[in-house]
Amino acid sequence: MLVGVNMNLLMMKLCLFLVIISKLCNGYSTKLDFYPPTCQRIECPNYDLIESGKDYEIRLYNSPMWMSTAPIDDISFVSATRTGFLRLFKYIQGKNSYHETIEMTGPVMTQVKPSDGPFCSSSFVVSFYVPKKNQPNPPPAKGLHLQKWGKTYVAVRQFSGFAADSDIPIEAAALSASIAGTKWAAAIDKSQAADNTTIYTVAQYNSPFEFKNRVNEIWFTFDLDEVPALSFEKLLF
Repeated sequence: MLVGVNMNLLMMKLCLFLVIISKLCNGYSTKLDFYPPTCQRIECPNYDLIESGKDYEIRLYNSPMWMSTAPIDDISFVSATRTGFLRLFKYIQGKNSYHETIEMTGPVMTQVKPSDGPFCSSSFVVSFYVPKKNQPNPPPAKGLHLQKWGKTYVAVRQFSGFAADSDIPIEAAALSASIAGTKWAAAIDKSQAADNTTIYTVAQYNSPFEFKNRVNEIWFTFDLDEVPALSFEKLLF
């Protein structure tokens, strides 16, 4: 029992050390000129860049497919993401109906439906981007479901370091402030009004064991009735 307690304490100290080193090495970047290095090694979804504003981007994702958990009720984003990712990791390791191993992709996406109070559980759905080669027939699995996006617009804010519980609402509020007064804000408000709540997504691109060049993003997904002309050529991760 004592050995187990000591190991848990050691892991907690190691995690704290990595968080501190990450903040010292990287700081917190909000400028969107740094694409995740991980997407040079693993598959990430394609998108069109519609607009690059001050501290935000507007992207158009072309019908990506995600394997997602059921909603996870928790007071902690970090805890819920860990729980969901472990389920998805077992899935890609072959715990699915086809017993098929699936390549790791990025980002791991956590959709956040905030609670009404500080001591109430929020709802989290954790998702894994399905590789293109698996999309025609993705292996099903108990407790997971497939999300098929249509063409989806996303307002994006980028930040570095380890995504902590205290960071997420601050970064989401900062993204909201960045797009306030733009034509995108009205479209986002309209999309969220349909769900009668504020929902946002956290996209993480790095392994928990990487402490340098970490890239995280806050996403607001929305629909747009009229498509503006593309201001940039299509970007591929």
